[in-house]
Amino acid sequence: MAPYESEDSTTAGEADDLRAGRRKAARYVVPVAVVGIAAATIGLVPAIADSGDPDLPDITAQQLIEKIAKSDVEQLSGTFKITTDLGLPDLGGLGAGFASGAMASGSGDGSSADPSAKLTELASGTHTLRLAVDGDDKQKLSLLENASEYSLIHNGKDIWGYDSKSNEVFHGTADEAQADKGKSEEVPATPKEFTEEALKAVDDTTSVTVDGTAQVAGRDAYRLVIKPKQSGSTVGAISVAVDAETGMPLKFTLTPSSGGAAVIDAGFTQVSFAKPAGSTFDFTPPKGATVTEEGELDKAAREHGGAKSEDGLGKDFEKEFGGPLTGGALGNGAEGGPEVIGEGWNSVAVFDTGGEGIPSGSEVGGDMGGFLDSLGDKATGKFGSGTVFKTRLINALVTDDGKVYVGAVTKDALVKAADSGK
Repeated sequence: MAPYESEDSTTAGEADDLRAGRRKAARYVVPVAVVGIAAATIGLVPAIADSGDPDLPDITAQQLIEKIAKSDVEQLSGTFKITTDLGLPDLGGLGAGFASGAMASGSGDGSSADPSAKLTELASGTHTLRLAVDGDDKQKLSLLENASEYSLIHNGKDIWGYDSKSNEVFHGTADEAQADKGKSEEVPATPKEFTEEALKAVDDTTSVTVDGTAQVAGRDAYRLVIKPKQSGSTVGAISVAVDAETGMPLKFTLTPSSGGAAVIDAGFTQVSFAKPAGSTFDFTPPKGATVTEEGELDKAAREHGGAKSEDGLGKDFEKEFGGPLTGGALGNGAEGGPEVIGEGWNSVAVFDTGGEGIPSGSEVGGDMGGFLDSLGDKATGKFGSGTVFKTRLINALVTDDGKVYVGAVTKDALVKAADSGK
């Protein structure tokens, strides 16, 4: 493996060291309790960098990755912005339908303080958040809105969500959050976590270089640039601003191969590595607030077969697509995982729903039909025919016989992958 291109070339032995270094980089700044709120954002913070390129000692790509791996920041506070631009069309009434479906319990009641409902707001656009961390047991993440604030707080065994606009409170425990974590892959949330995920993709199909210096949130930083060597990927480049002193990523930017604005732009606008005040993580439900326990929502969802919205957009997955969105419905199931075609950045995951594909927009009708049509392009090949559902980063080909090909690749690459299976 020799993907690291810098002023000093990286040998195979050094590459092995880097692989080991990436394993050490598994430690993350914000544990699972806070990851929950940031996950659905694809959790990104558009860093607004200060002007000027600081004069820092030369460093190779290998040395910079090792610096990231050794970073052990456990205390910080700061402000960051989140900008995500997947190129999705305006959902209009459909968006409201999904939101109401996600928040509705079997009795028709939900909690606006439930993190899983709040996350939908962070999936697009720009948002400002405040973050405070004091080790593994104390974190606070606050979403600042025009005239209100939403906060997710982890303090010891307690996890609190509070929506000041509705005066609603969500309460869970760290044990429950840890159990939920075991059910699925951890989702990155901070620039550090995104960087670690990006480094996992580094192999012989990747170029990694150091591209000068920058200032982010008043901190001197190095620029690490990760690029696919292959054509066909929707990823153009990943740029990471790494704090020169601590090795913590301060900014993460992913630009698409198609050009234009970043798909993900994430970074701190202000940051301090001093210990936050202990009172930062204190929380008592305000007088008159409605408190919902995590178990209450889970029980209601199980009893009523999942959330349903008034317009029917929240129908059970198995009724819409012929099976649950787990296990056999996705081909090899959770244990074996999907079949993978290709390598590196051009990898395509293949699932077999066992169904008859996805209906056209005209068949579905209404807002959902319009949404499907706006995303989909017809595609044909040796595999037969199907529809490509596209964003600026992740694309999926759903064939008429129910197979799904998904990857951060172009439409042509998806068709090529589907044809290779015939």
